[in-house]
Amino acid sequence: MRGVPGGVAGAACRAACVKGSAKGLDGLGTAACRPKMAETTSPLNIPLILELTKRDFVERFAGSSLGAVWAFIWPLVNLVIYIVIFSQIMGARLPGHSNAYSYGVYLTAGLIPWTAFAGTLSRSSQVFLEKRNLISKIRLSLPALLLFVSLAESVTFAITMGFFFIFLLATGFPLNSHLILLPFIYFLQQMLAFGLGLLFATFMVFIRDLKEVVGILLQLWFWMTPIVYVKDILPEPVKTVMIYNPAYAFIESYQRLFVFQQFPEWMVLG
Repeated sequence: MRGVPGGVAGAACRAACVKGSAKGLDGLGTAACRPKMAETTSPLNIPLILELTKRDFVERFAGSSLGAVWAFIWPLVNLVIYIVIFSQIMGARLPGHSNAYSYGVYLTAGLIPWTAFAGTLSRSSQVFLEKRNLISKIRLSLPALLLFVSLAESVTFAITMGFFFIFLLATGFPLNSHLILLPFIYFLQQMLAFGLGLLFATFMVFIRDLKEVVGILLQLWFWMTPIVYVKDILPEPVKTVMIYNPAYAFIESYQRLFVFQQFPEWMVLG
């Protein structure tokens, strides 16, 4: 790019390379851009992270007739299963609550954030292997690469939570001002998932079997967290140990906000 100011040329190169990331696994555009990327790309490449997030979201439904519409259908179907089937058809009830939808709301308030948490942790743990070609060609902070996974899971979380609020409003289920804390709780939750995902991703480069281990651990962790059951049914010794379950702190906070109309126990979150 002779005759063009270096800053402009670098910006053009970066833009071309980011645009090209949607075309191949290496995330690069033309070969001419590759040397420049190693020198000029910021370790926190926001445009590239956003491009990866967009591509990840779109590729989930690639080849289907409805495309990204499925991103709205699946959350809606899940809500019907969680709330309508469990509360109305199976008649599940939450002890101490007369509202017919209380158990469904309790279940959903735990499952929605857990799905985002587990999805972020599981997929982040594999990102260094899946994006190794990209890592070898672009100067990008390795922890920053995990951000696109969390962002992609957050899109699904936001869509599902939006449908959840619509259901609560439509059925007249009581809401409260404490719900304004949801973004903050979600941020803390995703920070935990990000940290654990980074830890497992680092070791998975050397131990490939960790992929299966993470899946098993998440299954065990799910059933060790009061999501489909209430904490009160557990023996006292188990209740005492439960406070050391980091996922429990977040899940209980969501359940307290949505079901019990209570402020989260910040001592637990701390």
